[in-house]
Amino acid sequence: QSATIPLFMSNKDVAAEAVTGSGKTLAFVIPVLEILLRREEKLKKMQVGAIIITPTRELAIQIDEVLSHFTKHFPKFSQILLIGGRNPMEDVEKFKEHGGNIIVATPGRLEDLFRRKADGLDLASCVKSLDVLVLDEADRLLDMGFEASLNAILDFLPKQRRTGLFSATQTQEVENLVRAGLRNPVRISVKEKGVAASNTQKTPTRLENYYMICKADEKFNQLVHFLRQHKQEKHLVFFSTCACVEYYGKALESLIKQVKIMCIHGKMKHKRNKIFTEFRKLPGGILVCTDVMARGIDIPEVHWVLQYDPPSSASAFVHRCGRTARIGNVGSALVFLLPMEESYVNFLSINQKCPMQEMKPQRNVLDLLPKLKSMALADRAVFERGMKAFVSYIQAYAKHECNLIFRIKDLDFASLAKGFALLKMPKMPELRGKCFSDFIPVTINTDSIPFKDKNREKQRQKQLEQQRKERQENGERKKFIKNKAWSKQKAKREKKKKITAKRKREEGSDIEDEDMEELLNDTRLLKRLKKGKISEEEFEKRLTGSQSRLK
Repeated sequence: QSATIPLFMSNKDVAAEAVTGSGKTLAFVIPVLEILLRREEKLKKMQVGAIIITPTRELAIQIDEVLSHFTKHFPKFSQILLIGGRNPMEDVEKFKEHGGNIIVATPGRLEDLFRRKADGLDLASCVKSLDVLVLDEADRLLDMGFEASLNAILDFLPKQRRTGLFSATQTQEVENLVRAGLRNPVRISVKEKGVAASNTQKTPTRLENYYMICKADEKFNQLVHFLRQHKQEKHLVFFSTCACVEYYGKALESLIKQVKIMCIHGKMKHKRNKIFTEFRKLPGGILVCTDVMARGIDIPEVHWVLQYDPPSSASAFVHRCGRTARIGNVGSALVFLLPMEESYVNFLSINQKCPMQEMKPQRNVLDLLPKLKSMALADRAVFERGMKAFVSYIQAYAKHECNLIFRIKDLDFASLAKGFALLKMPKMPELRGKCFSDFIPVTINTDSIPFKDKNREKQRQKQLEQQRKERQENGERKKFIKNKAWSKQKAKREKKKKITAKRKREEGSDIEDEDMEELLNDTRLLKRLKKGKISEEEFEKRLTGSQSRLK
């Protein structure tokens, strides 16, 4: 804050990089208010003086709360929060009624409101008075594919403005954004004091970083054992995909008693805001989440950040760990790694300047996987969630940024399936042609597993009955339905379309063989003309009569 605030207020564009939990929010909230207070012309209700853009709703809510602590002392400023998860028309009406001198928004919703002129909101003319633009977690804004939205928004904003970029990690894309969107920017890089300053450590010095090496079929038991040992504390548990959060979140709920367990991921549309707010107020508990919670989120007194799956990028590792040990507090983080992933520890210490120490797996840990299997046998919803989680995990693993360490061909799929407590192996391209002698599927027909929810089971039985009737009508011929991986379906459809189009072109060709021969001759002549081997007169004389087609 002491590095950024004076520069931002003295009409400089800033690009600030600082370790997690170092107070970046106030570093831009205070200058934004100061700049608006110093305006010669007072802002009218519908005039926008400042816009703060952030990648996630949770972070936007948090910034909005921090801002409201200040704006309550300045009633002349109206602030508005524009995020997804609710009807855009509500935001349009709210803006028209109360105005919004300071906007805190996610890129998607803000871009949407710029295009709502037909609904009576001309936001493009409201932002002509803009003084300050802040991009918080700038690198994540570009990571999440908001680049097109950001460019669209920047086109609407006036060029004469102050701009600030804030993040704990700066990437090449941010560099490009600095060049494009900032005028003569001042770069601010804040590191830890003392020993850490020499090695430019990107995690807070009060954060103790651990890693645990354990097999895929032991990982879940180790996690549950750890959480049971630390029941009174507050934890964040990170998984790589939404489907894994759904599956393991529900599993933890049934296996760890007397602890509040909540789940949050990007595909939850309307419940996310409520869950986030509720968990922040809890003195203890477990939040099972994806990287949607990895950035800028300030949850009070998080004791442990547990990474069940390593993140897809090295910078995300730093951001995940940074949810604890904030503003000088002490905190710990633990990442679970498979034996083949051990070199990731060395990679992080070099790439992200993130020192780690080993924590040995606990011995004589209770095996909970049979219990998880029995839950899947009793309820089809659990069985289906497990299959989806396994498939999504493998697909996410295949796209890992550090693919020299996280190699899909080195994965022990049998051990992994045991770790997910699967009843059988799913059908997916990655497993095609492989033999899993170590994995023993259940002997029962998994189609007979019912849903615990009676309505869902009733619906399923209805569908099965319909399929039986269709088979009977088709003379008992079972229609072969090929199982396709979700990710491959689109690519296959596109390929099929191309082949069909090519066949149609070939079949619909109305050129006879003789004509084709003529056309080839004329094409050869044309090539010779271009190379200057024959003159134009000669070319015209020797044309065989298919000029129109040649043209």
